[in-house]
Amino acid sequence: MKKIIAMLAAVAALAAAVPAVAATSQEKDECLLSSKNCAREADSLQQRIDKLDKEIQKGTKTYSPTELKKLEQKLKEADDILKALEMPGGGGK
Repeated sequence: MKKIIAMLAAVAALAAAVPAVAATSQEKDECLLSSKNCAREADSLQQRIDKLDKEIQKGTKTYSPTELKKLEQKLKEADDILKALEMPGGGGK
């Protein structure tokens, strides 16, 4: 009887932990992390910059250091594109 109670307690504890892990992964913006654009999202360049900045601010509570570096690189690239477009002539070389 004690074994059954112990097993049920272990199962209940594991079941409670699964949603916590799932919630953490849901906080990440997987479209921003992936190397390709998500088809369902068509953000303007400024919206993309804002999203990247917001995600970077979440820090290591949400993202690994590697993921943060990737987001920071994408933010730099987006900023560079925006600056080029704002130049006279639309950023032509």
